[in-house]
Amino acid sequence: MGASYGQFCPVAKAMELLDERWTLLVIRELIAGSRRFNDLRRGLPRMSPTLLSRRLQQLSAAGLVDRRESGAEVDYELTAAGKELQPIVFALGEWGARWIPELGDRDLDPKLLLWDMHRSVDHAAVPRRRTVLRFFFPAASPRVRTWWLVITPSEADVCDVDPGHDVDVLVTADLRCLTDVWRGERTWASGLRSGELAFQGPEELRRALPAWFKQFAFAAVPRP
Repeated sequence: MGASYGQFCPVAKAMELLDERWTLLVIRELIAGSRRFNDLRRGLPRMSPTLLSRRLQQLSAAGLVDRRESGAEVDYELTAAGKELQPIVFALGEWGARWIPELGDRDLDPKLLLWDMHRSVDHAAVPRRRTVLRFFFPAASPRVRTWWLVITPSEADVCDVDPGHDVDVLVTADLRCLTDVWRGERTWASGLRSGELAFQGPEELRRALPAWFKQFAFAAVPRP
C-alpha cells in the first residue's frame, strides 16, 4: 500500500491503495475478464512482470483480488470488494473519453489495440468457421507492424507470428486512424474513404468486417 495521507477521510484511505501507478489498470483488466498472469500482461504491455506481480500481491493482501491455484495454473479474480470498483472504473473511463480525447504518439500501441479488439469480437456475427484477419500497420516499427486475429465460433486469439492459416481479410491501417475508429472518434467508413484503412479480401467479408466487433466500452460516450 502507498504512503499514508494521514487523513481519516474514506477517499484518502481508498487512494492510499488505488492511486499507485498501474493499480487501477490492473483492476480494469480483471473487470474486462483477464484471469491469468500472461493475459493481464497482454492488456498491460508496458508494465513490467515484476511490478504486475507486486500489484497483484498488494491487491490480494487488501482483499480486492483472490489468487486461486489449480495445479501449475494460477487464476486471479476480483472479490466482492474488488467488483464494487467496476462502476468507478467505468466512470473514470467515461470522464476520460469526454474530457481527455487527445492521444499522443506514445499512446498508440498496435499490440494493445488488437488485444482490446479481440475481446470484443461478436462471435454471432462472424462466419461459423475459422476466420483470419491480418492487420498491417505500414508506419509502425517492424516488430509490431503485422498481427493476425484468428477467430473461431467460440474464441479469438491475437498472434504476432504467422499462425499458418489462410488469411480471409487483410486490413492495412494507419494506427492512429484505427485507434480513433475503435475509440468511437471516427467511423470505419470515414477511414475507408480517406484511404487510411483498406480491406483486401472477398467483398462479402470486407463489407461485413466492421460488424464483427462489438462497440468499444467508451465509444458511445457523448463528447462536448
